[in-house]
This record gives sequence, structure tokens and C-alpha cells, in this order.
Amino acid sequence: MADQVERASAANRVYAVTKELILNGELPTGSLISEGEIAARVEVSRTPVREAFLRLEAEELLALHPKRGAVVVPVPPGEAADVLDLRQALEHSAAERIARGGGLGPDGQERLRLLITRQRELADAGDVAGFATADEAFHCGIVEASGNRLATRFYATLGDRQRRMGLAALGPRPSRLHVVADEHETLLAHLVSGASDAFAETLRAHLLAAHGAPGGGPGGGGRGSMGSEA
Repeated sequence: MADQVERASAANRVYAVTKELILNGELPTGSLISEGEIAARVEVSRTPVREAFLRLEAEELLALHPKRGAVVVPVPPGEAADVLDLRQALEHSAAERIARGGGLGPDGQERLRLLITRQRELADAGDVAGFATADEAFHCGIVEASGNRLATRFYATLGDRQRRMGLAALGPRPSRLHVVADEHETLLAHLVSGASDAFAETLRAHLLAAHGAPGGGPGGGGRGSMGSEA
């Protein structure tokens, strides 16, 4: 029993470490990694690495190749468009709910402003991976500020894909980090004033600028970002 618990703990550690390496871009799309490489990094045997790789394959982050290792796979183009459609719908719905309550209150304003301040610090440092994490937190914070717990929980399930898409979109264009932070300021202003329609239009343009036009772009491809709209 103790051995099983220890192995499960080791597999969880390997899973967490490998997943973070993928999400922060240290292991970019197309990277080939071996069980031995990860085992040495986490200082475990290959058995828990194999178990962790299977979990990551189930989450569509890795593709396993027997006797070769595992390859980091991209967010599928159609799935990327689906994520952006859902983000637009959920965040617009959140803005409408906030507007019905008279606009974003002081606590919500402070939380989102602190995230924008953090984004500017990361932009100054050229930390694209950190910025992508803060970007995801900002947009998730918008949905959370609406008070819709179900929407907040569902939006959180998009987090891993959102981070990867953000990194893919911003990595080649680090000069856009400050522009994105400026766009977040505009989104926040619309939330404060309760202008949900203006928020929706600004969000649509914001996602389009980040993830490209129909048929492809920095973060999209296939159907394109947000289907027919972006």
C-alpha cells in the first residue's frame, strides 16, 4: 500500500511539472521529450513518468510514440476557435450581469486593476509566459466578478488552453504586451460604467487582434478565431 501511495505521489509530481513546462512554453509545440529526460528532471523512476504521460495524452497535451517518447501537440485549430467563441459568450454575459447590477464595484475594480498593473510589470520585463498567465487571470476575473459561480467554474476549465493560445499569440509579438494591457484598461472601463455592449465590441476586437483573422493567425487556424467573427 505504501508503495502505491508513493508511486501515485510521484506520478502527480511528474504530471504537474511536465504540464507546467508545456503551459509556460518551456516545452513548445513539437518538442520531443523522453521518459528518461523527465525522470531525471523530477528525480523519479520511469514508471510514474509513464503514468503522467498517459494523463497528459488524455488531456491532448502530448502524443505518445512508443520507443521514441512524447511530442507536445498544439491546440487543434477548430478547438481554438471554439475556445474563443466561448470566451466571447461568457465574458459578454458577465458584462451584462455586471451592468444590471449598476457596474463593477470597488472590490472588483481593485482586483482587475492589480492584474493589469502586474501585466505591465511583466511586459516591462519581457516575460511573455508570465504575461499569458496574468492575461488568463484577468479574463477569468471578469467572469468571476459577475457573481455567476457556474460560469466561473466552467470558464476555469478553459484556462490551460487559454494560456497556451495566449503564449502562441504573444510569443512572436512581445511588443504587443503593453497594447494588450491598454486594451484591458478599456475593457475594465466599460465594466465600471456598465457599458456591456461597448465591452462586447471591444472584447471582439481584442481577441481578433490577438488571435488572428478567419482561416488562421497567431493563435488560430482552420476555422479561424471565433468562427465567422474573428
